[in-house]
Amino acid sequence: MTQRDSAAGPLSGIRVLELGTMIAGPVVGTLLSDFGAEIIKIEQPDGGDPIRSIGPFCEGESLWWNVEGRNKKSVTLDMRRPEGQAVLRQLVKEADVLVENFRPGTMAKWNVGWDDLKKVNPSLIMVSVSGYGQTGPYASKPAFDRIALAFAGMLNITGFADRAPVRPGVAMADYQSALFGAFAAMIALFHREARGGTGQHVDVSLFESVFRFTDIMVTAADKIGVKRTRRGNLHFAAAPGDHFETCDGRYIVMTISNNPLFAKLTTAMGQAALAQDERFATHDARWINITEINALVGEWIRSMPVNDVIEILEGHGLPHSLVYSVDDILADPHYAARGAIVTLDHPKIGALKMPAPSPRMSGTPARTMQAAPDLGADNDEIYGGLLGMDAQAIAALRAGRLI
Repeated sequence: MTQRDSAAGPLSGIRVLELGTMIAGPVVGTLLSDFGAEIIKIEQPDGGDPIRSIGPFCEGESLWWNVEGRNKKSVTLDMRRPEGQAVLRQLVKEADVLVENFRPGTMAKWNVGWDDLKKVNPSLIMVSVSGYGQTGPYASKPAFDRIALAFAGMLNITGFADRAPVRPGVAMADYQSALFGAFAAMIALFHREARGGTGQHVDVSLFESVFRFTDIMVTAADKIGVKRTRRGNLHFAAAPGDHFETCDGRYIVMTISNNPLFAKLTTAMGQAALAQDERFATHDARWINITEINALVGEWIRSMPVNDVIEILEGHGLPHSLVYSVDDILADPHYAARGAIVTLDHPKIGALKMPAPSPRMSGTPARTMQAAPDLGADNDEIYGGLLGMDAQAIAALRAGRLI
């Protein structure tokens, strides 16, 4: 670990080699880079990370790449060839963490698997992200975000009972796995730096990252035989609870999870007697009669335009939210006050708005955002500066199409 510069973020001095592509592996790097870790992204010379070629585009620049490639350095290296593997081993000697999300066995096939690299640098922390994990009968099977959502049981409980399962609108398995990967890297760094431990191999699977977020699904099925199914927008902890439509076509999300809140809602509706109705007097009773209570609430909300509904709900201190569109997000004063959207200055396409680093740290804030690099933009700095190669050696790498 190099010397830490507090002005550059709390993880300044941590050097990460990012070998992953697309989302799950690279976002581990993005999360760490937001707080100051030096991320050296290693890409194949023939095109680099495929996410660079996925739209939408602005003046030829992938917006997705520019969000997840921020705060990183890019070097090119063909790791499929022995000469490239030798260079990677030199880089590993100078690294704290290596992140990869190739199919299990790929790195070992290239002679740079965990067993090879821990000999080069016993202090190395290697984070491997894969669909099914590094072990087990399915380890070698290919998997992507939606496949992991299906295997983890998430898709089976998402959507309406009379229709096919519905995927979330974003790559949840990839981003959840990245979060676990970054979390695990920090645990491993703490173990190494504060507890005198050594390096270790971290095994993150897409399906287990999703599975951990299925709350009591397995517990309830195993212990009391309750098997969750697709219920649309209903949830057993919210009665009433739904996405209620207003008369002007907007949707209000409301969750009522206890009796005092329900009493407030009935007062707001001008139907206080509902709180004493035996069908609705307790949360359990309301869940049994969820169709009836949701219909009553839905009819009340549907009688008004969205602004009137919100004014009444806020006036009675009831939890709710408008179902936000991206336009709502960009215009909302709370997003602005929190600085939840950061604007990064890109040298080619100008100002880019994107989600700000999270969480917020009072004593160790995130670094200033830097634009995502062009492919191989940092070859000379890393190979010449970090590894000490002279110009002739770097030119030889280029001539041999290794970088």
